[in-house]
Amino acid sequence: MRLDKVIKGGNVVTPAGTFTGDIGIAGEKIAALGASLDAEGAQVIDARGHHVIPGVLDVHVHLELPFCGTVSADDYRTGTRAGARGGVTTVIDFAIPYAGESLGQAADNWHKKAEGKSLIDYTFHICITRWNDHKDQIKEMVDRGFTTFKEFMIYESEGWQSDDRAMFGTLEKMKEYGTMLLVHAESARVLDELIARYHTPEMMTKYGARLHRMTRPNFIEAEAIQRAVQWSEATGGQLYIVHMSTAEGADIIRAAQARGVPVIAETCAQYLVLDDSVFDREDGHLFACCPQLKKPADVERLWKGLRGGEVSVISTDTCTFTREQKAMWNGDWTKIPMGMPGLETLLPLAYTHGVLEGRLTLEEMSAKLSTNPARIMGLYPRKGAIQIGADADLAIIHPQRRETVTPSRMETNADWSPFEGWQLAGFARTTLSRGDVIVDDYRVVGREGRGQWLSRTSAGLAGMGSGAPAMRLSRGPLAPIRAEELEIAGAS
Repeated sequence: MRLDKVIKGGNVVTPAGTFTGDIGIAGEKIAALGASLDAEGAQVIDARGHHVIPGVLDVHVHLELPFCGTVSADDYRTGTRAGARGGVTTVIDFAIPYAGESLGQAADNWHKKAEGKSLIDYTFHICITRWNDHKDQIKEMVDRGFTTFKEFMIYESEGWQSDDRAMFGTLEKMKEYGTMLLVHAESARVLDELIARYHTPEMMTKYGARLHRMTRPNFIEAEAIQRAVQWSEATGGQLYIVHMSTAEGADIIRAAQARGVPVIAETCAQYLVLDDSVFDREDGHLFACCPQLKKPADVERLWKGLRGGEVSVISTDTCTFTREQKAMWNGDWTKIPMGMPGLETLLPLAYTHGVLEGRLTLEEMSAKLSTNPARIMGLYPRKGAIQIGADADLAIIHPQRRETVTPSRMETNADWSPFEGWQLAGFARTTLSRGDVIVDDYRVVGREGRGQWLSRTSAGLAGMGSGAPAMRLSRGPLAPIRAEELEIAGAS
């Protein structure tokens, strides 16, 4: 067996545990694992003193999204370069139909955004925004290789909102096709009422961006999650709660999984490291996102949920807006473009505040960033794990080296960062995507447009094993693998 590249001497994280040794790559695939592989004729990448983890999948991004009266600032060129520098090798964006469009047209639009620009591999969730028009188009999208769909419980003004009837019907379709519905869970009518009560010149002058947190108490998310869970339980349709931000939400998910409801939840990096005190800052409006940042108690509950298993994935909900775009609010918090940059800092935040601070083991972090999202989204075993036959998507990170978050030195188009000035470890020294080195010595070196669209045939619990208990990770670290236990094998 001829190897093209050999990654030497790293602390390698695999589904079976960790070992110190080598990874052999042939073409685009991992072809061998071993304590000391023969590297004759191969390019050698020195990983001694570094962790080697599976490439990260950020399964919740918005690139070049028309939203809030503007267009998000990171497109598939800058967004995927930013991701690669942070060890991300796969992204999943949301194809949202423009006014009057079909689901197929939405997918076509997003293909055009990505083609020729994306540095890393990608696919899309398909957003259902008009149930009566779109319900009979779902099967066509499944046949085209899309197995995850999304509905928003808010954003009526954008033309995106789905009501209970639509969610119920879509979940029935998910059950029929073995696919999965992603839901943005916030209670629209009560939220609108609270916004209306505070939307006065006097209140906006007095409270400014703090009104964003004042009008989104925790029950806005919790009630909506409970309702979505009810429809999943009634229909048997697979449900995935996106960007969960509250302790109450985590409690609801844990209880539902214990009853056998086919529901999975993600949280985002910002909800694990920031709280709503940021709105007291002079530039607090920059931090507006939906759902908004919550209280320190919510932060701690989400970390606990990651260890306990009710929170299965860490993503970003990247939706980048510049300072100039954020300034569109002009004192009216309802007009702030909502979203923050995040692709470049996902892995560094999870590693620094999760692994280095003892909240997660290295193996648990890799599961939440790579293996779980790949399994849930129907991309495993091709993606999400260091194992023979998988794509050679890898991130090599130094265990301790830290870098100051400085927007001017980052790949994102954002001219600010929620984490500006923070000292973070976990930026990728080297990132490989399907065997290609796309980040070397912390700099992006890959060719834009090389990323491939990923077709899928499944999604949801089928990839995680049957039943809620299969979603729960071991509370303890995986046992290291001894070198003599490794089977050095080639891909057939």
